[in-house]
Amino acid sequence: MEGVIAAEDPRAADVVALLDSHLELMNALSPPAEVHALDVEALVHPAITFVGYRVEGELLAVGALKDLGDGHGELKSMHTAAAARGLGIGGALVLHLVDLARRRGLTRVSLETGTPEGFAAARGLYARHGFTECGPFGDYVLSPWSTFMTLPLD
Repeated sequence: MEGVIAAEDPRAADVVALLDSHLELMNALSPPAEVHALDVEALVHPAITFVGYRVEGELLAVGALKDLGDGHGELKSMHTAAAARGLGIGGALVLHLVDLARRRGLTRVSLETGTPEGFAAARGLYARHGFTECGPFGDYVLSPWSTFMTLPLD
């Protein structure tokens, strides 16, 4: 499925709807204190680049790159609409955001995702794109609910 990846305003109505689905899923899979998904207001922070994947104008997925400083970036708010999963859209977003990190001179990109079975597809996606497990980074702490992964950028 060929689409367009471009910067999006997290406050746009269709983006908010997809982010609401994301937060609902995260809260269904993890206890509230273990949900690290960002809300709309957090996604408009200047350190975050927020993008969407659209096909013929329809928003099918979102993702973000957060600059943590010191050459380190973090993938955030990766979510694909349920009807569009399994089509390679998540992989396209990962490649786009990693390429963006490289162009910005970042030296590594990391992420946090869940450990429950409901996150297995996400962990597999990131592993297929070269991410390997690591320890907590940034403000994260070790938790049985979190898997941390990182990708050094050449």
